[in-house]
Amino acid sequence: MSTGQPGVRDYVLLVVLAAIWGSSFLFIKVAVADIPAVTVAAVRIGVAAVILWLAARMAGQSMPRDTGAWIAIVFAAIIGNAVPFVLIGWGEEQIDSGLAAILMATMPLTTLVLAHFFTSDEKLTMRKALGVGLGLAGLVVLMGPERLARLGDETIRELAVAGAATCYGINALITKRLVQLPRRAVAAAVLATSAVMMIPASLIIDRPWTLEPGTAAILSVIILGIVQTAIATMMLFAIVRRQGASFFSQINFLIPLFGVVWGALILAERPSANALAALALILLGIAVVRGRVQPPDIRGPV
Repeated sequence: MSTGQPGVRDYVLLVVLAAIWGSSFLFIKVAVADIPAVTVAAVRIGVAAVILWLAARMAGQSMPRDTGAWIAIVFAAIIGNAVPFVLIGWGEEQIDSGLAAILMATMPLTTLVLAHFFTSDEKLTMRKALGVGLGLAGLVVLMGPERLARLGDETIRELAVAGAATCYGINALITKRLVQLPRRAVAAAVLATSAVMMIPASLIIDRPWTLEPGTAAILSVIILGIVQTAIATMMLFAIVRRQGASFFSQINFLIPLFGVVWGALILAERPSANALAALALILLGIAVVRGRVQPPDIRGPV
């Protein structure tokens, strides 16, 4: 339940969560250097599922029993966890973590387009369409039209990360069916379902017993499960409960910034000029959509 106007604690929670989620691209980059993307996703999800199941039990929340809810949970497990986690990890096997963060910044704009076609109450307006257009322009600037035409290996991996952003956009619509259910129990159910899918996939595809990952990669995967997935999910619930989804959506401005900063500070990545220009265009698009920046009046004299 909202506590009224956001206070210092609310903004601190928001910034800390943005820093945590922004750092996930860094840890993924370190992990996939030694561990294949499918196994990274499987271990991350499995660790988080155990923690959130324990959290749900401690809160006295039981798993949903409604068939319709479980259909949504299965789709959320696939679209919201399994597929995007693998796509991001596979993409970061070749591209910088900061670049992945910039690509993921398109998620709220992707959600707008999908909501226009699949909901009855969230249609595109001129302002929203302008924001989406700015975001698409940012992607073109980031990748470059000539690279999009050639579709080299790095471009395909960039598109894979952008595809993960689309998955998260679809998942935002799926989870609307789950918001009335106990949140910790739902999160545990989604992650447990994802784990049931991803652990066998890891065993079959990657044969993890044959891998010899370094300590940094192992720690990175464990940290991803504990901090960036389990703890971050509970922080998300706390912020939304205190101040609502609108306040929480401001995190979309912060995550890509933290992603770029962590990559530069820890991995010595240096974003190119076009990457920074793309980030500016994407963030401007989000700002226009949220009404923080008003588009010019194109109606002419009245």
